[in-house]
Amino acid sequence: MRRPIVAGNWKMHGTRSENARLIEEISSRYPADPVAQCIVCPPYVYLQEVGRLLRDSALLLGAQDVSADPQGAFTGEVSATMLKDIGCRYVIVGHSERRLLCRESDQLVARKFAAAHAKGLVPIFCVGEQLADRETGRTREVVARQVDAVLELSGAQALASAVIAYEPVWAIGTGRNATPEQAQEVHAFIRARIAAQDATIAEVTRILYGGSVKASNAAELFAMPDVDGGLIGGASLKADEFLAILAASGSR
Repeated sequence: MRRPIVAGNWKMHGTRSENARLIEEISSRYPADPVAQCIVCPPYVYLQEVGRLLRDSALLLGAQDVSADPQGAFTGEVSATMLKDIGCRYVIVGHSERRLLCRESDQLVARKFAAAHAKGLVPIFCVGEQLADRETGRTREVVARQVDAVLELSGAQALASAVIAYEPVWAIGTGRNATPEQAQEVHAFIRARIAAQDATIAEVTRILYGGSVKASNAAELFAMPDVDGGLIGGASLKADEFLAILAASGSR
């Protein structure tokens, strides 16, 4: 049985006071021995402080990005070693916004995955197609290409200590939602893609859904057999909404 995960990606939101209030509201109502794992991923500048706020809770700390390089003259970049040093356990790589806005290629994302994995961080490896890909029937082609880049560089074994997040870009903040069946179809495809290299690894790899998950649709999405939780954006900034999503993941 794969343990569910709900990860909150705060993106470029939050202040010290807002963060403290949000963590207090979530941690005070999150059980000490939860069914689902909960990860929060604040902006870089708040990582260490949020880490301190999480110290006596069951919540885990993640970062939103990581450098593909271990160290060096890379102004503005943050390495996996640095993230590990301040208490991060997880890190998002290949988020759709970075692929699109920062022009991150599949190969760069694969290098970031490898850099995180090498330092003992758990990558939350994001894949997903844009609306044009969905409408032209290229969803599987795009997702396969993204998954294969990591498989080719790091091998299937690396996915045993990683998490995949499927983000249909066309369903994020657009008012359009993927149905649970659409999500399940792609999750099953991803699992089959991994299974072609290693069926055992495929069975234990957790695959999250990241397309506008809300309290109102979480239970239906998480009921799908290959959906192992969610990567949550805007809803992770609202304690009641986020806790409702966590509850839905723990009841699957």
